[in-house]
Amino acid sequence: MPNIHPTALVDPRAEIDDTAVIGPFCIVGPNVRIGAGTELGPHCTIDGHTEIGRDNRFYRYCSIGGMPQDKKYADEPTRLVVGDRNTVREYVTFNTGTVQDGGVTTVGSDNWIMAYVHVAHDCHVGDRTIIANGVQLGGHVHVNDWAIVGGLTGVHQFCKIGAHCMIGGSSSIVQDIPPYVLCAGNPSKPHGVNTEGLKRRGFTPEVISALRESYKILYRRGLSLDEARAEMLALGSTDPQIGAAIGVTIDFLGSSTRGIVRA
Repeated sequence: MPNIHPTALVDPRAEIDDTAVIGPFCIVGPNVRIGAGTELGPHCTIDGHTEIGRDNRFYRYCSIGGMPQDKKYADEPTRLVVGDRNTVREYVTFNTGTVQDGGVTTVGSDNWIMAYVHVAHDCHVGDRTIIANGVQLGGHVHVNDWAIVGGLTGVHQFCKIGAHCMIGGSSSIVQDIPPYVLCAGNPSKPHGVNTEGLKRRGFTPEVISALRESYKILYRRGLSLDEARAEMLALGSTDPQIGAAIGVTIDFLGSSTRGIVRA
């Protein structure tokens, strides 16, 4: 049997692994699945059609799986899926998806999500991100792997944040941020490549140098987006590792719907 505090209210239809821990005064709804080793701190509410993986830790007063804050929502059985080994601090909210998108909000694995963060309907958060205190993700936002979002940043709906980005605190994000870019401000502006983060993640000096050159192609040479893509492809053709890294940016540019942040 899972370790359920006697003051918790857990619907008997919920599926809870025997090794999960449900803390005092928690509420767990009927359509919830909680995986092995996951812990809910005091006063957490988990409801909606929500699936949570293993070894997550939710601190006190989290609200996970609540209905989307969307006037079009009509009580459809949309979902929230959370991966493994996430740390989710106090007062965080994750909402389920809407049928106007894919019907599901996703949060990946190994993320560090700090207090008062809001992940709105149809957002997709990747793996190994850090989302600092008070960040607000509007609906349909994509945050890719290894991104770091500074505290009190607001991200407009439908924006995409590329892999390995780092966003300064109190920024306003209203356009897409390409992978590897440092960005900050209101309105946000690009400020180079996240070289320190890339070094810590094992990127070679040669690849980092090529990514810095790719940034210059995109932001410093006055090229159109098509011209910049062509030059980045040529740069990536010099080496498979470099090509793979630059290819992440090229693919991102092809999927951008709001346009990228500009200098």
